[in-house]
Amino acid sequence: MGQENNTADVESLQKSGRRSGSCLNAFLITSIIVLFALVAALAAFGVMAVKKLQSKLDVPRRVSESELFEKMSGAQQPSVAFNMEKFAYLEAMKSSLKNGTMEWADVKYGVGSSIGSKFVFDSHQMSLKPQQSGVYFMYVEVKITCTSRCNTSVVHLNVSNKLTCDVELPSHKKSVSKKCWTVSTLENEGLITQMRVPDKGFQDWKLDLKNSGLGLFLID
Repeated sequence: MGQENNTADVESLQKSGRRSGSCLNAFLITSIIVLFALVAALAAFGVMAVKKLQSKLDVPRRVSESELFEKMSGAQQPSVAFNMEKFAYLEAMKSSLKNGTMEWADVKYGVGSSIGSKFVFDSHQMSLKPQQSGVYFMYVEVKITCTSRCNTSVVHLNVSNKLTCDVELPSHKKSVSKKCWTVSTLENEGLITQMRVPDKGFQDWKLDLKNSGLGLFLID
């Protein structure tokens, strides 16, 4: 009789062990599934967050010319919202107005420069060259002030036959600002800005260096 009870106890323990093992296996499998589900959810959330952040930082690939002009020509130091490698800005170096090639220089701010990596500026030739073919937004802005008694005149600017800008200078005004812009397809060509002025009557008109420059931005 004692032997039968021992046998029954052993079988009961074995069954209990098998049930416990089954429960443990089920718990482990469930935990693993839940863990994978959490990892997948976190990964999906991370991708969505990154895409949302990029959508806020990146420049839209298709914007109207007027919107781009307002954003690009409103400040001399480009916003972080614009990808700096696609942007270049040059500032006028000399205030005198005369016939010939305009002299430019890049703008330094912190450890950076106003010339993005997709451009090359030749300070000897005064040539700004995009390294990538594409559609570009180009603008030139000038501010010209009268330092004494000035005559009515006009300044003609030409950026490699891609952009022309005529600035009328009335004798009754002490300061004139003008911005001209265009959207053009450019190959790997250097852009040089030529100035043309009348032979006389320009000694008292001067270029405001901080408010005169050439900007270029890769759209597509």
